[in-house]
Amino acid sequence: MALNDVLPVIVADDKLHAKWLNTLSLMENTGARKISACEDPLTVTYIILKHAAEEHRHAFYLKKQIEKIAGANLPTYAGEYLLAPASSRYYLNQLDVSVSRYLKKELNLAGAELRFAAYLLVTYAIEVRADELYPIYQDILTETGSKVNVKSIILEEEGHLEEMINQLKFFSPDWEHHAAKAVEIETGLFNNWVETLSKELQLVA
Repeated sequence: MALNDVLPVIVADDKLHAKWLNTLSLMENTGARKISACEDPLTVTYIILKHAAEEHRHAFYLKKQIEKIAGANLPTYAGEYLLAPASSRYYLNQLDVSVSRYLKKELNLAGAELRFAAYLLVTYAIEVRADELYPIYQDILTETGSKVNVKSIILEEEGHLEEMINQLKFFSPDWEHHAAKAVEIETGLFNNWVETLSKELQLVA
C-alpha cells in the first residue's frame, strides 16, 4: 500500500488523523534534536541553528493542529498516542545509524566530521521525503475540507532542501553520489514504515 492509499484512510478518521499529526510531530522533533546533537559548540553556523529552530517549530505547529480535530487529546509522544509507534521511532534513528556507517566505510570519517557529514546527508534525504509527503498530505486535506493545514511547513521544507544542497556542494565534489546513497537508504526505511502503517490500519479496520 502506497502513501497515497494510506493517507485518505487516516484523514477520514478523526482518531487516526490526530495520531498521524502527533506522529509527524514526533518525527520533526526527533529531527530537530538530531540536528542540535551534531552542533559544534564553537563552529555551529547560522544555517544549522535556523534549521534546528524551524524543525522544532514544525513539531510544535503539528501538535497545535491536533486541536482542530474534535475530541482529540494526545498530550505526549507515548506509544498509545502514535501511529506505528515502534516503526516511527526506528525510522529516523536507523537512517542516522545507516548513513553514519556508510560514511565511516566510504570516507573514513569519525568524531565531529562524521556527525556533521551524517547531519548533511540524513537531513538531505529527509527534506527530499518531506517535499513529497507534505504536498500529498495537503492535497488530501484540501480535498476533504479539513481544518488542518500544513502549507507553511511545505514552504519551509522547500527552503531547507535548497540549503542542504548548497551545504553538500561545499562538503564534497561527489556530493550527489553520497546524497543518492542516503536517499536510497531512506527510501527503504520509509517504505517499511508505510507498510507498517498499512498493517496497523488493517488491524484497526
